[in-house]
Amino acid sequence: MKSLDKIQAAIRRKGADALLVTQPENRRYLSGFTATDLSIAESAGVLLVPGRGTPLLLTDSRYQLQAEKEAVGFEVLLLQGSLLEGLKRILRRRGHRRLAFESHYLLYGAAIKLMDLGQKQGIEMIPVSGMVEKLRIRKSREEIQKIQQSVLLNESVFQEVFAHLKPGKTEREVALDIESTMMHRGADAVAFPTIVAAGPNAALPHAVPTDRVMSEGETIIIDMGLKLDGYCSDMTRTVVLGKPDKGIVKIIRLVRKAQRAALKTIKAGIMAREADRAAREVISGAGYGKNFGHGLGHGVGLAVHESPSLNRMRRNKLQAGMVVTVEPGIYLPGRGGVRLENMVVIEKKGCTILNRDKTFLDL
Repeated sequence: MKSLDKIQAAIRRKGADALLVTQPENRRYLSGFTATDLSIAESAGVLLVPGRGTPLLLTDSRYQLQAEKEAVGFEVLLLQGSLLEGLKRILRRRGHRRLAFESHYLLYGAAIKLMDLGQKQGIEMIPVSGMVEKLRIRKSREEIQKIQQSVLLNESVFQEVFAHLKPGKTEREVALDIESTMMHRGADAVAFPTIVAAGPNAALPHAVPTDRVMSEGETIIIDMGLKLDGYCSDMTRTVVLGKPDKGIVKIIRLVRKAQRAALKTIKAGIMAREADRAAREVISGAGYGKNFGHGLGHGVGLAVHESPSLNRMRRNKLQAGMVVTVEPGIYLPGRGGVRLENMVVIEKKGCTILNRDKTFLDL
């Protein structure tokens, strides 16, 4: 309810009568409604949040009982036709003259129809972006606890699968093992499609698992995450089956050194790019700068990728309560790659690592 109070205050400051919330994570954050959308074109419901008064959750009969149970403090209205038809009646009845809507999460065709509706009814439609995300960017104590539990379950799944990892399995088989174990262990869902990339495929930061068989001595990047009670985890480990050669150990140690440099730098008040630079200088100083192309990390919460972004271009300041990944990597085309990823909570004087798994971090 505190979040709802804050967004209603933001709506009033914007000079709008109400905000139409279409982004699924924003909908859940404000209302507690946990239904998921099948796609951006097929929504489980939207919120109509006035600057003052009782907010509405607009949904259909498939989600009525769930919405009435979960969306405490919201009036649940069933749509008999399309969303636009429902809005037409509701906006007329409520007398809203200025409606803000989430322009970053609405199909172009839907936005055109919404603007047309506004023109016909004399309602000013105000495209906005990031109003709810600004509230989500700093996590509450309860949210951090939920993220911590998600991280710990994710690690437990990794340890179970890693214990049975052996040469001869394919990337696809291991990814399936991971995702199946997640569900058996109580996860809501996977946070993103699991990455298992072995040998030369590990040079692709966002590789898709294939039928390639894993062999001894090659690097295997496993990037995995799950959702628990709505909150995501995201972890990457680079493992080697059998004894790693000295060259691989050198790269793993270098990436770990870069990660430690970033962890020592991260604290509230610094620019996001400073954290990225701390890791990048270590890797570049060793001659692998061109092999670290992506940013250092990203925010994690109800979505697995959310603000803030930790990369070279970002000038935004890090704030206490943000939860971010720290994931430097080195990728060598034709040979393989190494990435290590942990999640941390940013604090006033530093950061706290949420991960406990130490696989290959102490080489």
